[in-house]
Amino acid sequence: MITLRHHLLTIVAVFLALAAGIALGGGPLSGVGATVATAGSAEESAPAADRVQTDYTEQFVTTLGPPVLNARLQDRSVALVTVPGADEQLVGALAAQVEAAGGSVSARYDLAEDLVDPGQKSLVDTLGSQLLTQQAAGDVAADASTYDRIGQLLGLAIGTKDLEGQDVSGKARAVVDAVTGAGLMAKPDSVIQRSPLVLLVLGDDADDEGSDAILAGLASGLAVQATGVVVVGTTDDGGQGQLGRLRASPAAASVATLDGIDTVAGQLATVMTLQRSLTTPGGAFGASGADGPVPLG
Repeated sequence: MITLRHHLLTIVAVFLALAAGIALGGGPLSGVGATVATAGSAEESAPAADRVQTDYTEQFVTTLGPPVLNARLQDRSVALVTVPGADEQLVGALAAQVEAAGGSVSARYDLAEDLVDPGQKSLVDTLGSQLLTQQAAGDVAADASTYDRIGQLLGLAIGTKDLEGQDVSGKARAVVDAVTGAGLMAKPDSVIQRSPLVLLVLGDDADDEGSDAILAGLASGLAVQATGVVVVGTTDDGGQGQLGRLRASPAAASVATLDGIDTVAGQLATVMTLQRSLTTPGGAFGASGADGPVPLG
């Protein structure tokens, strides 16, 4: 069975190739597959050593991270959006990696329970309709569905297609004030600018179709307004988890996804996925990503 440690070993090999400028498929890394298989055999016979090996993998990736990520997000800002239940420690770690890569977090926007609760759809729909008429006529699709529309409105307030970022407009402030006033989002402490990149961090998985539709609508709506959107979650969120289910929806064509942010490798890969999203939308990366553990382009 493929374990998390197997994925981490593979990711380590990729980072090593990037740092040393070695092309995958030949040379010193041509035996990576055999190494992972050997590690799997060792795991069965020596479970007591597993924690030590995993710790070493994490330490290795942590050490290798700075030269690999150096300046990848130089002078680029990222709007950080969290879904209720997002792990505070992981959110902080992701913000730190963005800054280590030369970027900045323009603001943090914490979505409230009511925004992602299917039972509060009427509230979200009413507010979205009002904001569309009052603030966003011509900027948000009039025929957008409830959660696609609120995603576009939020994207209008926090995102931009300008790679350099843009100042916060009066329209953006009005949208944020209305959404926070309705109890659908916590008011951000400070906002530097509207950002070309949006990082959406998953939280609790309600594991129902209603919540999945809400996430897909929000993500695709944000992608209409921002240059790039990356949706990230833990290793458990991949596969049959909420991130895995998002990958099976049409929204996956416009946003990048990555699972594994509960590992250092996944946090570093998030930065590389953000960089890729400046020019290329979509892609499924991470521990169970169909496009590989990390974008190489």
